[in-house]
Amino acid sequence: MGSAEELFEGNPTGLPEPMARGSATYRLASDPAPPVRHLGGYERFVEFCTGQGVEAGELAADPIRLFRFLRDVGQDIADDAALKHAAGVFAGNALASARPDAEWTAYEGAPAMVGTEDLRFEVDRLLDALREVDEAALQGFIAKVSEWSGDQPDPPMMQPQPKSLPAARAYVRPTLPEDRYYAEDGTAIPYGRRWGDGPPDPDSYSVDSHTERFAGLHLVARALIDHLVAVYDVEVREDNAVAADLLVDVRDVVAPIKVTPRASGAAPLTFVLTGYPGVVVHAGMLHSFPFPVCGCDACDETVLTEADRLERLVLSVAAGGYAERYPVGRRRWREYALTAFDGSGAESGKGEPGPIDEAILHKAEIRLRDVQGGWAPWPLRQR
Repeated sequence: MGSAEELFEGNPTGLPEPMARGSATYRLASDPAPPVRHLGGYERFVEFCTGQGVEAGELAADPIRLFRFLRDVGQDIADDAALKHAAGVFAGNALASARPDAEWTAYEGAPAMVGTEDLRFEVDRLLDALREVDEAALQGFIAKVSEWSGDQPDPPMMQPQPKSLPAARAYVRPTLPEDRYYAEDGTAIPYGRRWGDGPPDPDSYSVDSHTERFAGLHLVARALIDHLVAVYDVEVREDNAVAADLLVDVRDVVAPIKVTPRASGAAPLTFVLTGYPGVVVHAGMLHSFPFPVCGCDACDETVLTEADRLERLVLSVAAGGYAERYPVGRRRWREYALTAFDGSGAESGKGEPGPIDEAILHKAEIRLRDVQGGWAPWPLRQR
């Protein structure tokens, strides 16, 4: 890269690896990907600024002035595809520089975005909007960005540290059926690798065929419950009333089972087996996890990949590898962190509570004060 791309902190890089929509980010503990805050590919815009008699470096340090400039020259940028791309990269880098926790993100089949968990910008749409806004709308947008950039990032959540089990008490997955599934033309469907390296068929979204391929998740859930009962000191309640623990809508409840460890600082688990077929697990106070997250043909999930996720959640919670926070920051978000029971990786998630009853949120806020370092490992059953 030439000196034209040295206007932001650090060396310019490429976009991060695209993430699948609707899934949590699971990262290897030994190989965390660094955040992308300085994206390369904006030299064409720097040259354009020079031609306009404007110092690109000054725009890089002043996003508000940059937005006004982008509105004033918006049509010239829109008429040149290469220039528009470069301007979008430049604007995104300027936004990433506005907060220490801002970064570029990429999702499969979607344009790149930049920002934080509470506010992200799609730069192509941002350029189009700036070209068309009136002064009042521009002022409103500037106020929103100014408020966002002035917010202090929340302190990072403490990553919980699970406690390993003796090998003799390790969980063993049950044998799952290995059925074959066929399309209407009689050809076998290779779920899990249906689309190869290409994008899904556009007609496959929101189409759930052969959902019976997830029936093995019921076997896995039952095996996990049996394992928890055999290894840990717990109470088990199988009652339709425990399905109310879930914070997501569930239709066709088949079996609701709650497993509560006999230790005040350990997180309970509620399993709800559904007729989809699938499983939803509520962990602790404020997080419910569906398996599968999405069973549509485009997502192309299999019972094996979902069984991996289900086992990782349950075994990690029992091992003390689970933590929750609420409320987080000015927007009072909920947050969780999960460290794999075998130390292989970690995941986390944060977002608005959504339509959760205020009484539930208040109860969670009080309860989570006592487990700020994470939920404790479940107590072992004495032999």
